[in-house]
Amino acid sequence: MTRNLKVSLTVVFIFCLALTAVFVVSRAGSDTTGQAITVRSDSQRLSAPAESQATFVEFLDFECEACGAAYPAVERLRQVYGDQVTFVVRYFPLPGHFNADRAARAVAAAAAQGRFEGMYRKMFDTQQQWGEQRVPLDDLFFSYARDLGLNLDQFALDYDSQATRELIDRDIADGKQLGVSGTPTFFLDDQRIDPGTYEEMSSALRAAIEQ
Repeated sequence: MTRNLKVSLTVVFIFCLALTAVFVVSRAGSDTTGQAITVRSDSQRLSAPAESQATFVEFLDFECEACGAAYPAVERLRQVYGDQVTFVVRYFPLPGHFNADRAARAVAAAAAQGRFEGMYRKMFDTQQQWGEQRVPLDDLFFSYARDLGLNLDQFALDYDSQATRELIDRDIADGKQLGVSGTPTFFLDDQRIDPGTYEEMSSALRAAIEQ
């Protein structure tokens, strides 16, 4: 093998190594599932203290009985830590729940008029009345909008808008990228947690605040 050929092969080998390194770094960056995925700038917040010391995120389905069971615990956490912790809700309606997507659209449409929390509470407070039904409940959700004093014409537009569809689909996509497959799924400061009780939730929040 001539000297020139050896030099040429060495240059090619180094170039290939450099390309591989760039590819690996690029892939590592694209696989990051940090704050931009767990929480987005327009994600709905139940509380957002000015000096937040932790961020608690729930991917939820308003028709999910487990989410309904967790709802009182989350509300209790908000009462205790709402001035220290940002509480975020991400939509994750499951395909097996007939009205879950409609409920998410109703909450998003209410949020467009500044009434996210009111509709969020309404869905969980009445879940046992409408959950697990196999008929469309659009009229019921519109009645909730009426109860909250929303502009019904605007609510109807937002309920069926492309922007609402994209918002919910993006939450679902983010959840799937983070490994969410069921609800409720919780994240605390970008780390998934699996608390079984209110005490475990509270302990996790206290630890995050004290870090």
